[in-house]
Amino acid sequence: MHTTLIAITGGIGSGKSVVSDILRTLGYDVYDCDSRAKSIVDNDHDIKARLVSEIAPDCIDAEGNVRRARLAEIVFADPAALARLNHLIHGAVRADIRRQARECHQPLMFVETAILYQSHLDKMVDEVWEVHAPEELRVNRVMLRNGLDREKVMARIDAQKSYNPARRHAVVHEIVNDGSVPVLPQVEKLLAGLK
Repeated sequence: MHTTLIAITGGIGSGKSVVSDILRTLGYDVYDCDSRAKSIVDNDHDIKARLVSEIAPDCIDAEGNVRRARLAEIVFADPAALARLNHLIHGAVRADIRRQARECHQPLMFVETAILYQSHLDKMVDEVWEVHAPEELRVNRVMLRNGLDREKVMARIDAQKSYNPARRHAVVHEIVNDGSVPVLPQVEKLLAGLK
């Protein structure tokens, strides 16, 4: 059976996880790139060694654990370091998605990612669902959710904005998550269009 891959994307704080949670509740498989990437890094000694040599020696603690706060501090302040980090992880994540898609026994599988084009996942998916919310709302959501100050949230937003693809995916649908329109009916409408 061919499994159709659909990306759920949008900037940090836009509400990708809200859409993903709705889809999981409806019984769909959703691959969360952030959590899977963390798991891959935590369990891949080669990637950890490359983090030390290509990003900074203090990214990994004495027990071999990734110091995520330190890594984020470095890469969100240095676009070149962020590019190196992304290069290390994207190939592993794409391979993991391909494996999960092969093992998926449903006609649809969703992939949640904030960096669809930078990671080249746009070339793997059949369509894209973009989640949108105003920047100020996104900043407030992330500050509340992650306990970060405005400056750190804006650094992450700016890092995501810094990449503008020459060409967007051919099939893009928008989901508004600013509180003005319920999200569930938007998701249901998109799902109905797939049948």
